[in-house]
Amino acid sequence: MASKIIDIHPHIISTDEKKYPITPIGGKRSVWSSERPITFEQMIAAMDAAGVDKAAIVHSSTTYGYDNSYMCDCIATQPKRFTGVGAVDFAAPDASEKIRYWHGKRVTGLRIFSAGSTMEKQADTLDDPKTFKAWETCEELKIPVVTQLRREGLYMLFTLIRRFPKVKIIVDHLMHAPRGDQPPYARCAFLFELAKYPNVYFKLSTNNVRFSKDGGATPETFFPKLVQEIPANRIAWGSNCPASKGTLKEMVDEAKAALSFLKQSDQEWIFAKTAQSLYPALADN
Repeated sequence: MASKIIDIHPHIISTDEKKYPITPIGGKRSVWSSERPITFEQMIAAMDAAGVDKAAIVHSSTTYGYDNSYMCDCIATQPKRFTGVGAVDFAAPDASEKIRYWHGKRVTGLRIFSAGSTMEKQADTLDDPKTFKAWETCEELKIPVVTQLRREGLYMLFTLIRRFPKVKIIVDHLMHAPRGDQPPYARCAFLFELAKYPNVYFKLSTNNVRFSKDGGATPETFFPKLVQEIPANRIAWGSNCPASKGTLKEMVDEAKAALSFLKQSDQEWIFAKTAQSLYPALADN
């Protein structure tokens, strides 16, 4: 069992919609953010109950668009326990200026939402040359970039991986592996192929833990295969709370059980050490 737990994928939602207006990307708000929102204060209580030491809070762009204010206002109150993963329109003319602005407010990671529950199709703009200046700024500031995308967007991801080898790129939710797969996990070959690029990291979320128990997949076969193909020091756990259903403690317990088939050192990396390598702001005090 890991001695420390760091969550790199919790979301927080304010109850004050006047101070923090609802302006989701694409105009469509995520269902979870309205049905089961969790405030910063509630997230702290949930972390304490679940034994989560620190967190990289992921801004909810499907609630607030590119306005990271709520997340930044919250992490400013506890900068030793939290850092922020924000959202910026990489194709906007002022993207670099926005990145620098939010970076000054403790946003030490960025996330590009190019597919998801509120976006039916994979966006085809991930590798638009208009975004390259923003990527160069991330390289300069050593900001890792999380990419949420579907498999059909892989060709764009490869472009970015190769063009920006000094930027740490995090594949969100393991691109939903191992959903619909089973040993020897041939359908995950595309994911394992990404591991040959040293700047690519992988986020293992509650979604993946639950997919590992569906159909022919099992945690005891999938996760050992995962760390066989991808070094544990490039995999980090994130709860996806409250977008995934259940309490944070339930998610932590599920992850611990699913990863119990791995050796202790691999668990230490996945539950904390990889997160700290991606987000030095979460280093031990």
